[in-house]
Amino acid sequence: MPTKLHDIARLGQSLWIDNINRSMITGGKLKSLIEKGLRGQTSNPTIFKQAISQSSDYDAAIEQLARAGRSTFEIYDELTIQDVQEAAHLFSGVYEQTKGLDGYVSLEINPKLGNELDAQLKEGQRLWKKLNRPNVMIKVPATKNGLGVVEGLIAQGINVNVTLIFSAEQYQQVAWAYLKGLQRLAMAGGDVGRVRSVASVFVSRVDTSIDKKLDAQNEIGLRGKAAVANAAIIYHKFQKNFNSDEFKALKAQGAHLQRVLWASTGTKDPQYSDLKYVTELIASDTVNTVPDKTLEAVLDHGVSKPALPGDPAAAQQIFEGLRLKGIDVGMVCNQLLDEGLAAFERSFEELTACLEEKQAKLSAQAKN
Repeated sequence: MPTKLHDIARLGQSLWIDNINRSMITGGKLKSLIEKGLRGQTSNPTIFKQAISQSSDYDAAIEQLARAGRSTFEIYDELTIQDVQEAAHLFSGVYEQTKGLDGYVSLEINPKLGNELDAQLKEGQRLWKKLNRPNVMIKVPATKNGLGVVEGLIAQGINVNVTLIFSAEQYQQVAWAYLKGLQRLAMAGGDVGRVRSVASVFVSRVDTSIDKKLDAQNEIGLRGKAAVANAAIIYHKFQKNFNSDEFKALKAQGAHLQRVLWASTGTKDPQYSDLKYVTELIASDTVNTVPDKTLEAVLDHGVSKPALPGDPAAAQQIFEGLRLKGIDVGMVCNQLLDEGLAAFERSFEELTACLEEKQAKLSAQAKN
């Protein structure tokens, strides 16, 4: 039976879910959502921390791996690889039906390697080989080093989800890294038609940060406008990039667009619609990856109507209005990137500590 997810897909936007855990994979929830029109899945260190620390679903596997002498990182690696592989298997039908457009599951490179280009590149290659699925994406943060990793992985025909994009400038660098990677792959005789990528632009956090600054000035006229304006500017750049002569030459060889993916699209401010960052961002050739609660809201009362492209000049006027209030959107985006990187690294450390604690607890129980 068609759902709102199918309606939005007909407008050119795919809905993915920003969550993964073992029970949703083995308990039938993910399969049910796929039947309702879900077309992909993303993960990050925070999501895995919550999945593993807040349930007993992984305890038996943790105990077995610990007994086999695996290190804490190796246990983490095995647990996350298995979840992504099994989810990718469930999405294989979507991957085939959409001819490789959708059906992807993303796994992020160890955030502790964020400042090491070569180490990140090798880790991305290792994960791709170990996952051994055509419908997975390796997640790489859009940092200065990360851009080199994106280019390097794409040049090897590895699917990449470039994450933690906040500013239009940052997005532009990501698009260039993708194009450079495709050019390298083509020059090496590789099949550019087999590689896929998305550029994950974080949305709601921009409003959360800027609204706080506006509230401090008792300014309500610009509340809730910065994030969508930023997204509109990025979408305009996306359209220009992939209508360029540079991309057309690659497209003639079978290359695909690097779709923009709207991330962090759950509504955090109760004053806004629960679907603000879905309804206002529907656009062709895009993805929206939503948390569980937002996905449920889309299925219940979502609206399928194109929202972008808007008028980039109007979006720039919003930025100018913020500048007059002493708010530099670019500086806010840079700060959000730093905070996002720190949060993922912190989640990874907390997950490692949780695994060590579980190993000790399960070992003590086994002795008793």
